[in-house]
Amino acid sequence: MSYRLFEGKDHASIYQKYRFTPPDELKNIILQYLDTKKGQPHVLAVDLGCGTGQNSRLLAPSFQEVVGIDVSECQLEEARAVPGYPNITYRKGTAEDLPFPDGSVDLLTAASAAHWFDQSRFLAEASRVLKPGGCMALLGFSDTDTRFHFRSCGEKLNHIYKEVKQVLLPYTSNQVGVGDGKLEELYRAIPFPDKERIECILVNSLISVRNLLGFIESWSMFQAYNKKDPQTAEDLLLNTQKSETTSQRKLFPNSAADVLLTSMHTERLHNLNSAMFGLKEKLLKKTT
Repeated sequence: MSYRLFEGKDHASIYQKYRFTPPDELKNIILQYLDTKKGQPHVLAVDLGCGTGQNSRLLAPSFQEVVGIDVSECQLEEARAVPGYPNITYRKGTAEDLPFPDGSVDLLTAASAAHWFDQSRFLAEASRVLKPGGCMALLGFSDTDTRFHFRSCGEKLNHIYKEVKQVLLPYTSNQVGVGDGKLEELYRAIPFPDKERIECILVNSLISVRNLLGFIESWSMFQAYNKKDPQTAEDLLLNTQKSETTSQRKLFPNSAADVLLTSMHTERLHNLNSAMFGLKEKLLKKTT
């Protein structure tokens, strides 16, 4: 089943501009795992639910070819517009019906996307297209433990952020709301004996107030809120920006309106939000 919450042209543009790119640390863990299980060369990586291509571009230097797949043509148009990655191609499609021959893919990835997949059909396709020793890495982003730090007003900023999330909670789609549980379920359903789980990777990032608002605007729940009441949604962003900059200026009258904040994000492999699997043992068993 394909869920179509990210298809609008305006939403795709916001997604491209403000969504986070997975950190290099995460990429290095995946490549080390692939080196161990399969070894060189790394020929083909397929990035499922690629959106506007953030994760696809991260993988590009390490593979001869990267193919990004998404159900949204608007998202793919944004991805194709990014120059400098001649070995990436983007195709419209789903994780449950992959346009690749049997045993042809070195690495399958999905960044903050696997909770949208039909579990049984996706796992069947993964088993079919991966090479012997090929791997799958399902990555997740969680902002449950996000903390903002700016001098002494970090707690005030954290409170504002939580208030925004509370306003948008009624507009959260069921698939997003149960995402952690769906990925935990997906991990348990993986039939391959060789699995590895990484609980979380904490990442410190610098983000401006404007970019934080853009990140919020990229959420599917904000888009649902905006669709129902555009003026109220716009007011939410404006009031949030005003609250954040006012909090900073009360303490630091000379600070810029668009100050930099340090936020902490959680990237998870295998537990709740992700999984990484080697297929060599399973494929060998199938041939004996």
